[in-house]
Formats: sequence, structure tokens, C-alpha cells
Amino acid sequence: MKTGTKIITLDNGYHLWTNTQGEGDIHLLALHGGPGGNHEYWEDTAEQLKKQGLNVQVTMYDQLGSLYSDQPDYSDPEIAKKYLTYEYFLDEVDEVREKLGLDNFYLIGQSWGGLLVQEYAVKYGQHLKGAIISSMIDEIDEYVASVNRRRQEVLPQTEIDFMHECEKNNDYDNQRYQDDVQILNINFVDRKQPSKLYHLKDIGGTAVYNAFQGDNEFVITGKLKDWHFRDQLHKIKVPTLLTFGENETMPISTAKIMQKKIPNSRLVTTPDGGHHHMVDNPAVYYKHLADFIREVENGTFKGQN
Repeated sequence: MKTGTKIITLDNGYHLWTNTQGEGDIHLLALHGGPGGNHEYWEDTAEQLKKQGLNVQVTMYDQLGSLYSDQPDYSDPEIAKKYLTYEYFLDEVDEVREKLGLDNFYLIGQSWGGLLVQEYAVKYGQHLKGAIISSMIDEIDEYVASVNRRRQEVLPQTEIDFMHECEKNNDYDNQRYQDDVQILNINFVDRKQPSKLYHLKDIGGTAVYNAFQGDNEFVITGKLKDWHFRDQLHKIKVPTLLTFGENETMPISTAKIMQKKIPNSRLVTTPDGGHHHMVDNPAVYYKHLADFIREVENGTFKGQN
């Protein structure tokens, strides 16, 4: 596949921004989080894997409603109904795969992207050589419990009570509330500061994020609050890597349950890594990823018992 940026036109008429880096016969398609996030933390993935002695061609893209891709008018109820669904974004992954000519490839997804990896491996697993679920669990209720515990670790009770009051009153624009959210972000999402992922201005994806997640990573008021996938994990048949930061929002205890449920899987963790542990500690993150791909390629990968 040719490297660089390629704009693809979906069958629905919308356009998606894609970018391919690296070279070689191994192909990795990278899904960003959010939803409504963007590709940026995958920009150096091919380079990082090459540092680990592995040539991989990495393709990333911005999902519909995110950054450089088309952003529909989600204020239109019919558009929102059609495109703000799990089914749309899952099928979008496979259409991107098809239009880029990918097959027998690796699929990696972070956070919301990790949700899509789980669902893709069940529905479209015949196209996969391996799956990488990065910082995403299978039971959202356990995530909610985890982020509430994380608040207790770094904020005084007065601020926790204040946050809960703001959330009760839908007062998310309160500056004190957003300052508390930023403290949590620095501790559990973007631990490497200053973060290279911050923008001067919000430039897209908010509508999608609000519909599924809510205002921020530490409260769920959108569609994700009802997401449960544990009873489907046994259907994932391809070699699977679960990778989590040791200081992130997602509970490692749940990741351990997932590893037991997914037949041929391995769980690894990244020291001093938050939710974006590929940025916080890339040397460890990409060693885990390179080891996984290398073992699947040479037929030596074995999941944990």
C-alpha cells in the first residue's frame, strides 16, 4: 500500500481521512478512541515498531465525525439516528478495510477503538490475523466503578462532592469542575506532560463523544453506559493482545477477567502508563506490541492459561 494520506469515499458519500506509514508485508489498522477522538497517538507507530526490529505498514484513520474526516450535521435527528450507533462505526471499520485492500491483517484499537476491536473480532474475525485491545474493558459498569475510585486517589472529598453536584445539575461548563477533570486527566489519561495531544481549540469530534461518553472521561451519560460484551468474548478466535497502563482509568482487574474469557489471549501492562500509555511509555508499549506480532507471524504465540 502506498504511504501517505489518502481520502476515501464511503458508500454513504462521506469522506474519511486515512494515512499509512511504514513498509513491509505486515499490515496494522489502527482505531482511535473517543469516540470522536482522532488518529494522532498512532502517528509514530510504524517508527516505534521499527525501533523494535519489526517492519509494519500502519494505517490510521479519523472516524466519521472526527478531526480531518467529514463531520455530519448530527443536530439532524435522522442523521444522528443513522450514524451515532455502534453498528455504524463497526461496519465503517470493515468498509475502510475493504476500500484500502486489507485482509489477513492486525487490528489495534485504543479505548472506544478497543470496543470496536472486540466487536469486529466477533463479527468480521475471518479477516484478522490478530487483535490488539488497548485500554478497553468489556463491562462498562466496572469502568464507572474504577474512575470513581480514581477520583478518591487524587482529589479531596470536597472536590469529589463538588464534581458530583455539577454532574447532578448538568453543570459541566463550570471552570472549577473542568479544573478537577484536568487533574484527573494528568494522573490517569495523559501522564506524560506537556501532552502532545492537546489542541489550542477543539476542532471536531465533540458531538460523537457527547453522544456516547458524555462530557469527560470520568463520567458516562451517553450510550456507552449500557455497553456490555462479556458474554461475547468467547467468540474471539484470533490471537489477542490486551494492553493496559498501570495507572489508567480502566481497571486491570477487569482486564484479567477478559484474558480468561478470550480463548487465545495475553494481558500485558505498561508501567507509569495512563490511558494513553503508548505515549506515556512507548518503549514498553511497543515492545509488547512488537513481541505479539512477531510471535503470531512465526507461529509461536501462546495465550496465557
